Amino acid sequence: MKPKKAAHEATARTSIATNAVTTTSTTGRKPWIKKSHVELIVAQVEKLRDEVTKKEEELAQSKKQLERLDEVLKAIEST
Repeated sequence: MKPKKAAHEATARTSIATNAVTTTSTTGRKPWIKKSHVELIVAQVEKLRDEVTKKEEELAQSKKQLERLDEVLKAIEST
């Protein structure tokens, strides 16, 4: 014999599925618009430029910190 499912299990599953549908329709998401190949490449280039700029700033900060620590090291070694 197969065990019978509890009534609360079945209702829980249907309420989760219903909630997922209602929340996506009420969030006001924009409809998906297919982008052309050119638009995709332009978006990738802009994203990569932003990442490179961010990494350059991080590198500059790291270089400044290294210079400061080198100065401290020289001061410690000279005493």
